[in-house]
This record gives sequence, C-alpha cells and structure tokens, in this order.
Amino acid sequence: MMNLQEILHSIENLPTEELDYLFEFLRQQRIENRRVEILANAQELMQAFNDGTAKRRSVDDLIADLLGNDHGSCLE
Repeated sequence: MMNLQEILHSIENLPTEELDYLFEFLRQQRIENRRVEILANAQELMQAFNDGTAKRRSVDDLIADLLGNDHGSCLE
C-alpha cells in the first residue's frame, strides 16, 4: 500500500485530463460521504425525537453551541 507522500508524488505526475477526473471523483466522493453523514444524523435525531430524548432548546442556545459560546445568548 502506498503512503500519502507516494500518492501525492504520483498525483503530481498525472496528465491534466486525469487530474481533472481525479478532482471530480474526489469531489463526488465528498458529496456522497456528506449525504450519508447527514442522513445518519437525521435518523439519529428522529429516533431521539420518537424516544422522547431529544433536547428542546432555544435558537440562541443552538447558535451558542454552533459558535462554541457557552455563555447563553450570542445575539445580544
């Protein structure tokens, strides 16, 4: 199996057409992986909602979580 450095060296030597194909392939893979992740998160959330274990919180709390702010409202 090739290590990352060997892979990068091989990529540097690809013709432009093959490089474009590789970039498109990787982009599509990232999109598909993200779709799978989003679906798994949605299924987990729906299960928690159905089980009654989902937390109900304010929009301010959600935004604070997303921004890493533990001090309550970040909209003040």
